[in-house]
Amino acid sequence: MEKGFIYKNMGCTSCATGANGQPKGCKNNGTCGTDGCNKLTVFDWLSNMQLPADMEPFNAAEVRFKNGRKEFFQNSENLTLSIGDIIATEAAPGHDIGIVTLTGELVRVQMKKKKVPLKVEALPKIYRKANQKDIDVWQGVRDKEADVQKRSRQIAIRLGLQMKISDVEFQGDASKVIFYYTAEERVDFRELIKEFARTFNTRIEMKQVGFRQEAARLGGIGSCGRELCCSTWLTDFRSVNTSAARYQQLSLNPQKLAGQCGKLKCCLNYELDTYLEALDSFPSTDTRLQTEKGYASCQKIDIFKGLLWYAYEKESMNWHELTAEKANEIIALNKKGEKPLALEEFIVEVAAPAKEPYGDVVGQDSLTRFDKPKTTKKRSKSRNKPKAKVGETGANPPKNTPRKSNNKPRNSSGNQNRNRKPTKDE
Repeated sequence: MEKGFIYKNMGCTSCATGANGQPKGCKNNGTCGTDGCNKLTVFDWLSNMQLPADMEPFNAAEVRFKNGRKEFFQNSENLTLSIGDIIATEAAPGHDIGIVTLTGELVRVQMKKKKVPLKVEALPKIYRKANQKDIDVWQGVRDKEADVQKRSRQIAIRLGLQMKISDVEFQGDASKVIFYYTAEERVDFRELIKEFARTFNTRIEMKQVGFRQEAARLGGIGSCGRELCCSTWLTDFRSVNTSAARYQQLSLNPQKLAGQCGKLKCCLNYELDTYLEALDSFPSTDTRLQTEKGYASCQKIDIFKGLLWYAYEKESMNWHELTAEKANEIIALNKKGEKPLALEEFIVEVAAPAKEPYGDVVGQDSLTRFDKPKTTKKRSKSRNKPKAKVGETGANPPKNTPRKSNNKPRNSSGNQNRNRKPTKDE
């Protein structure tokens, strides 16, 4: 697989794992026959369909470069192109090397989606299919990008510029290098470009990208455990507000709501319309309910269950559970000038469902089946003491037994003479 690209879904059988659990890889040196291992892939569902007899094929192709950068080119030479082909395209100056990601009528659809004029003659040209020399030069400059990025960051720090060089991309013929950077303020990098030109001896181009575009180019794994949406399929970055989190009853914790780009997560907008539609049947949380017992204000709502919790102003710790229909009914009575006696009249008691006992439906035992509780047994003190041997007079007698008196005189060869050395006669 090509260096710098994130592996996506396994798109063909050659990407399966081997005997040791390691991916085999198609070993196509940066190409993929199905384009399923690359960023922002598009499935050509018209590839097996024939065009009508009176319709000419759309003579353009979508070409992908490093980290999801895609552009459209015209096939002026009428080359037979398929997804995964490495081609040489027109660039200023020289030529660039890219990979074909889409051909045919779907290119027209993609151009309409990205608001690109459908004038094929105005698009840059595809020169030829890349030969082995082009691929060797292309792979050679791609291998130098990590070192160039490291040295460029050191130069920017030495010059004291408040900027971050996030990515470096060489042109396919090594005639130009593009530096992608992020900065919160305007940066004067005229001296930086001169330093880069002297150091790398090539044409320099600087491109400023946003923080979301930087995360989309570099990729990564989100808090959900999947690859970032912006680096796999999301192409349009819509503005995300904290109100989207409020409507979904989420905690306004910036560490949980922010993505790897430091901005609010784009996925906060995915289900926002569904929540807004569900909230249409709920009364406003600012509306107070008027009863004979007093005024009650909303404390909490549950969108999934359709419930609201109200509390009297003098009894803020005692919450009353109401459905959205009952709350709207009380508000309608208040608008007519009527007041119910209390909120307790509108509480609907629902029997709690009985909890089913645990059942091993998947055929798996508990994960803690091997965990044995620690048993703390107190060992008796008598176990720690040595047992008395038979015939040993120096042993302690057992407890709770009277000590017998020994009136016999001690033998001279008893315990007192054990350590005596024997004489020569003995």
